[in-house]
Amino acid sequence: DLEKELGQKLLLRGQHNVTLTPEGHILRQRAEEIIDMVDKTEQEFHSIKDVIAGTVYIGSGESHTIKLITDIIKEVQTQYSEIKFDLLSGNAEDITEKLDKGLLDFAVLIEPIDISKYDFLTLPDKDRWGVIMKNNSPLAKLDKIKQSDLKNLPLIFSKQVYKRSSQDNEFRKWFKNDFEKLNITATYNLIYNAGLMAESGIGYVIGLDKLLNTMNNSNLTFRPLYPTLESRLNIVWKKGQIFSKPAKIFLEKLKEKFK
Repeated sequence: DLEKELGQKLLLRGQHNVTLTPEGHILRQRAEEIIDMVDKTEQEFHSIKDVIAGTVYIGSGESHTIKLITDIIKEVQTQYSEIKFDLLSGNAEDITEKLDKGLLDFAVLIEPIDISKYDFLTLPDKDRWGVIMKNNSPLAKLDKIKQSDLKNLPLIFSKQVYKRSSQDNEFRKWFKNDFEKLNITATYNLIYNAGLMAESGIGYVIGLDKLLNTMNNSNLTFRPLYPTLESRLNIVWKKGQIFSKPAKIFLEKLKEKFK
């Protein structure tokens, strides 16, 4: 019936299985987004009652600085026990897409990224960039990693950093005019898998500190870039956003802490 109504073939029917066509995948994705939005809307209407209850939806990249956000979550829940939080981890592209569609209330984004179309607060801490590698790698003998140390080595880069243009990317500027000459053999969106690639000897991960275990009992080690390269984090929300009561309370706590 859906195929007839939409005028598209949605299923590939085999003798023993059924799979989705590309159009079928689009329909499934949109259906999931609609269901998520229905659930979020129901939560918002529940929060209109006298008892302040409901869910605040937050998307975030990977950063140890998220501890600043989780401290505020704890503070909110201590005061309002019926407020829940839903945290979604992902890269900036995925997170901002869901924020723009109204599936998230807030997003925590790591620079470099354009946040001009959002309202935002800048978190006070910064993340430090460096190289994550196997303990027996030649660069592990160094205390700091300079640009010249990375020449011709197989590098594993954050997809977000790799895609941004050099005009608005402090990370690319750190490499000056040599970014396009780097031997980037792989990219990643979440660092856990990048760490596995480093352990397998695929290359050197350019990533943020304190996200992977690089202590003495680990096969990996971290060395900071020199000169020091750091990224700020911003918590953003749509301009003109109409918030539920729980989201308003969370935003008030954010402003008390970071403004």
